Amino acid sequence: MPRLIPASLLALLLAAGLTGCATAPGAPTPGPAPAAGAAREAALEALYAQHWERLLARSPEFASYLGDPRYNDRWSDARLEAIEAGIREDRATLAALQAMDLGGLSPAAALNARLFRLMLEQGLEAHRYRGFLLPISHDRGLQTAHEILEWMRLSTLKDHQDWIARLRAFDTRVAQTQALMEQGLAEGQLPPRVLMEKVLAPLARQQVASPEESPFYAPFRDLPASFSAAEQAQLRADARAAIAEVVLPAYARFSQFFRERYLPACPQAVGLSARPQGAAHYDFLIRLHTTTDLDAEAIHQIGLAEVARIRAQMEALKTATGFDGDLAAFFQFLRSDPRFFHPTGEALFNHYLQIAKRIDPELTRLFGTLPRTPYGLRPIPDSSAPYTTTAYYFPPSADGTRAGYFYTNLYRPDSRPIWEMEALTVHEAMPGHHLQIALAQELGAQPAFRKYGLEMTVFVEGWGLYSESLGEDLGLYRDPYSKFGQLTYEMWRAVRLVVDTGLHAKGWSRQQAIDYFRTHAPKAELDIVNEIDRYIGTPGQALAYKIGELRIQALRREAREQLGERFDIRGFHDAVLAQGAIPLDELERAVRAWIDRQRSR
Repeated sequence: MPRLIPASLLALLLAAGLTGCATAPGAPTPGPAPAAGAAREAALEALYAQHWERLLARSPEFASYLGDPRYNDRWSDARLEAIEAGIREDRATLAALQAMDLGGLSPAAALNARLFRLMLEQGLEAHRYRGFLLPISHDRGLQTAHEILEWMRLSTLKDHQDWIARLRAFDTRVAQTQALMEQGLAEGQLPPRVLMEKVLAPLARQQVASPEESPFYAPFRDLPASFSAAEQAQLRADARAAIAEVVLPAYARFSQFFRERYLPACPQAVGLSARPQGAAHYDFLIRLHTTTDLDAEAIHQIGLAEVARIRAQMEALKTATGFDGDLAAFFQFLRSDPRFFHPTGEALFNHYLQIAKRIDPELTRLFGTLPRTPYGLRPIPDSSAPYTTTAYYFPPSADGTRAGYFYTNLYRPDSRPIWEMEALTVHEAMPGHHLQIALAQELGAQPAFRKYGLEMTVFVEGWGLYSESLGEDLGLYRDPYSKFGQLTYEMWRAVRLVVDTGLHAKGWSRQQAIDYFRTHAPKAELDIVNEIDRYIGTPGQALAYKIGELRIQALRREAREQLGERFDIRGFHDAVLAQGAIPLDELERAVRAWIDRQRSR
């Protein structure tokens, strides 16, 4: 899964109107002459740019994430008044867009206008459900605030001084976050207790005995040699003082509030339907993450059908391995036999490197266009590794100074089976998230909101899951257990359709969801629990993978049937990726236009 927008920022960005699109309305009607259309496109570009600049100023962490250093000395203003002011700005932007005559636009400009409108509309709708009153999750928030360093590039003297200024402002950031949580207490907008209990350990790790032990001090342990001795001494002294005087006391105050007031008030119920406006909120999140009009029951039934189909394939492959036992016994064998696990995190990491290097030379078989931006591998930080997913992907920075990174979880290698590694690498790196996201960022004249702002989960994750099916064409899955790993990963995403809707629309308990997952996939117990907690914490997001992948597979079948021998897999993939992340109905238009072009050649 890509960390396109870090979870710690997501509530603020939803309030700012920067995420998601549902089904797009019709294209603007043709009208005026090209000159008038060009003028309107220029006016639209100016509107996009103004909105983007306001957004970066409202969310300095997001600007840092993109590699824009202008706001590196501050945190987002998380006061309720500031959030409401941002919403008023977005309403005004939407009104300005609606007042524009959009006739005569080029197809690309018309698509941008549709997506910009939907982005604003979805952000405004999201605000109604008060998600910004839940500013921390079980794996992201104040307890992991130092992880912003993972995507910041501190190289100059000013970079380090800005970080110290950000540390000096940390108590304000903590106080504002606490105020949002206090408001959540008053309104009954509270996360499940089982998730918040996972916050205690990382929060405790922030309360160190000396500033030098704090993860916030990390940039000062090995300063650039270009800094003079006096500059290095001053930076270290200023950093120690900021951590001792601001950061550590802020954590102490917040920890007391969290333990004594917030955690005891959090409910045992895990489904979104238990929260105020919960049912309507879940309906919105389904539309947001799938860009379809499917309801929870329809998605649940799709999931049940996919689970049955994939289970039959698993049964056949299990038999082909010669295993003597039923599928449950085979799952236990895969979860427990030492041959399927690396003894150390280092060995696990090195194996991922080897897989990635095997994939890269084979990509030209399937793609006509590959990204210029490189990617690398990194371990998930120790502070969040015990509580987060098996892997995730961080995109390149907007300014080109940071590569994309495939982050893999090395915590407890005895729970990270070898048979899942090929499918996981394909999904997170190439030809999955890195290929798709880096290409989108390299599209050139696209407005910034298209490249970096749309949380188009159904396209991004649908593509990631679809990419796993390409492994055999890339020389992977030669080992039957690795092939079973690919089926396991597809089953995992089918299970999500069942358990996410079960948890948030059908009243399932957490244990019921864990048991269903365990019955149908041989994922390790730690992964299963962390995954279920992820679905509890981010309702609807997990639906996007299978829904998106099924639509891409259907479009591929349609193209092959329509074109016959003229079907070109490289051309099909390039057509799917050519416009970046878009809603599924827009993807259908794009692929069918490509089919028509191939027919007429």
